[in-house]
Amino acid sequence: MMAGAEKFVEADNAEAIITRIEHKSRKIESLLKQNKPVEALKTALEGSSHMIRDERCKSANWIVVHRALMAIKDVEGMFSSLDPEYYDILMKYLYRGLSTGDRPTCDQCLRIHEKLTERAGLGCILRSLADTVNTI
Repeated sequence: MMAGAEKFVEADNAEAIITRIEHKSRKIESLLKQNKPVEALKTALEGSSHMIRDERCKSANWIVVHRALMAIKDVEGMFSSLDPEYYDILMKYLYRGLSTGDRPTCDQCLRIHEKLTERAGLGCILRSLADTVNTI
């Protein structure tokens, strides 16, 4: 086993991870129905799958994060209640969203990216792009 590889979740745990993501998805939908999009985004980002190698799990988690990202209407307001601990993982998901090529997703990701960069600085971008091990 490679050094550090033990930190990654292997595919044999994938079903348990998918179950947790499904539970997270239900919680996010509930928060969105209560008009709490920032809480939904926090929930989506918590325990994100950047330590998971299984692509099914990464895709399932992206769907959940995407749902929460697209529900954000007030980007400025989002940052008034989003803790800085979420900035780096959010930046990674913004780049994943931009990579989809989907116009509404890209537009939303660019709006959030602009404000996130203002708030978190260029270091957030560099950490996100330089981390090629913990991909989402």
